[in-house]
Amino acid sequence: MKTKTILSGLFLISLFFFQSCNDATIKKNTEQNKNNTNSKKYKPITQKPSDITTPEGMVWVAGKTFLQGAKEGDKFAMMREKPAHLVTVDGFFIDITEVTNKQFKAFVAATDYVTVAEREIDWEVMKKELPEGTAKPHDSILQPGSLIFNKNVNAVVSMQNYSQWWTWKIGANWKQPEGPNSSIEGKDNYPVVHIAYEDAIAYCKWANRRLPTEAEWEAAAQGNQTDNIYTWGNSANGLDERANTWQGVFPVKNESRDGFEFLAPTKSYEANDIGIYDMLGNVWEITSDLFNINYYKQIDSKKILVNPKGAETSYSPDNPYQKEVVMKGGSFLCHESYCASFRISARMGMSLDSSSDHIGFRTVATVDMLK
Repeated sequence: MKTKTILSGLFLISLFFFQSCNDATIKKNTEQNKNNTNSKKYKPITQKPSDITTPEGMVWVAGKTFLQGAKEGDKFAMMREKPAHLVTVDGFFIDITEVTNKQFKAFVAATDYVTVAEREIDWEVMKKELPEGTAKPHDSILQPGSLIFNKNVNAVVSMQNYSQWWTWKIGANWKQPEGPNSSIEGKDNYPVVHIAYEDAIAYCKWANRRLPTEAEWEAAAQGNQTDNIYTWGNSANGLDERANTWQGVFPVKNESRDGFEFLAPTKSYEANDIGIYDMLGNVWEITSDLFNINYYKQIDSKKILVNPKGAETSYSPDNPYQKEVVMKGGSFLCHESYCASFRISARMGMSLDSSSDHIGFRTVATVDMLK
């Protein structure tokens, strides 16, 4: 399932709206070529420095060279995941779970931060990211909110009409994930959702963290491995027990064979072999890389990329008006009949102002950040 592609389509088809944010924090990755020495002689940081203590709730990911992108034998692989290419990353720390409601609550309490989904909508700003001539909707619609999955879908006419299972919910945000009168009481250990890129960046700044690059995210998902399709191996057997995904017929029937119909608490499924939970399923995770469907085709896959930071420009033909970043891992809505993004190489785009009830994030810390 796509996110901002979905969100953009919902706007144009059903007048569902999204708040804009300042994308000045997105930097073009023009410096990445300086780091991409493409040299087999490059030796990444593999061992955790002895003078640095592992931050609470994080784990060390040893630097290594691995295969990023679609793996041989992956029947679900899409063209934007190809060709696979070797990447080397330095070691870093990563959260063992997605950022939780409890953690985000502490951030908001300390900073009085207001998320994108809670802010008043500025039509003058929004229309700059929409097709010229788009009519302004009624003020009753232009209200703060976010996307939620429509749990009452009984049938669909076309799987291409994603507005059938998405609803723009006024009043939906991280504190009220299903809209007014809902809450996160008793859900401290659930992933925080309805998070836009700007919100994740603000949290990272407060916590002295940053978002992972796509390469770092895949390195962490691989654990001690280098070319797995899934965090546990190359077979989808046992998916229901290993990741929070959709079981049944999407989007009309979720059989919940894993015990969770929708979002699940963190650590509800087994960790990968270095102790990281929920890299696949549960919520999509925001990265720092710009999303460009042609990026993998534009790089020289015969050379090893060193600490890549992704594409220099964003490009998605499905959403040509807005800048997008890469999100990884799939969510509780992923099913092989439609999404199949419960794989390490799966990648989709998300515009900077997107938020929904199946998007969250986790953070990383590097050696230089902790010294």
